[in-house]
Amino acid sequence: MRVLVKGAGIAGLTVAFELATRGAAVTVAETRHGLGGNASWFAGGMLAPWCERESAEQPVLDLGRVAADWWDAALPGQVTRAGTLVVAAPRDTGELDRFASRTSGHRRVDEDEIALLEPDLAGRFRRGLLFTGEAHLDPRQAMATLHEKLAAGGVEFHFGCDVRHFSGFDRQIDCTGMAATDNRLRGVRGEMLILRSPDVSLSRPVRLLHPRFPLYAVPRADTQFMIGATMIESQSVGPVTARSMIELLGAAYSLHPAFGEAGIIETGAGVRPAFPDNLPRVEACESTVAINGLYRHGFLLAPAMARQAADLVFNQDGTKELTHETDGQRRSA
Repeated sequence: MRVLVKGAGIAGLTVAFELATRGAAVTVAETRHGLGGNASWFAGGMLAPWCERESAEQPVLDLGRVAADWWDAALPGQVTRAGTLVVAAPRDTGELDRFASRTSGHRRVDEDEIALLEPDLAGRFRRGLLFTGEAHLDPRQAMATLHEKLAAGGVEFHFGCDVRHFSGFDRQIDCTGMAATDNRLRGVRGEMLILRSPDVSLSRPVRLLHPRFPLYAVPRADTQFMIGATMIESQSVGPVTARSMIELLGAAYSLHPAFGEAGIIETGAGVRPAFPDNLPRVEACESTVAINGLYRHGFLLAPAMARQAADLVFNQDGTKELTHETDGQRRSA
């Protein structure tokens, strides 16, 4: 079976992997001239389904449980399974209790255990939550390695091209995100910073709760940290705003004052496609399957959605919609 995947973001790469693993002859076509620049490129890479349940619906937890195992199998050695630490300043302990009440899969940790988990945070936070089952990866490294692995396995990639010029395929998978012709989608802008701070060391993603501007800091190689949290209802693709920069830097400084001396390596903004309910969809119509609406959960939900799409490709019988799949049951949104 010959399959064309439109889009080389995280949805396109994961479904290409699923299809190729099942024996399809896969071609990936991307309008950009390389992997960079899409929303996936600015992701945090947190595989944190239990934390995300604080503001997301149950299907995000159900679908996201498989993510760490999927990525570990696809890219051995790139997933760090150290959990997620959630902390709050003493004045914001109410935020910590609220977060705990809306999530599961965590245990409470005190000041002494926080110091054992993250020595550089010793004495800074009295209480926290540790989500032991969560993981993280470097999204850019993951995308680059997955691309290399697919290309080495025979998947054809065409960058900087017009996807409309491709024909002769048995099936097509539309993974074009905000470029898709779907008026149900809206853009949710996310902004991030990459800081280099040799004076801070973290072993896992740390989320700092705050009633106005919560923050997450994700450790990466070479003493770098991805700092993010913004969710703005906007389709603007412009640079990071001054307000967001001030808020992100201020929150990072609250997490650890040494971030005040960090070098700003990069700033960036990506627009994530979202449906009205903020849940993803895999939809099939005749010979085309569409994956869209991954919202802020790209690396977390892409593996499960890729599997659903591959199932449709190999077992297609008309028009279907697969949105939320848990324990073998499929439920239409």
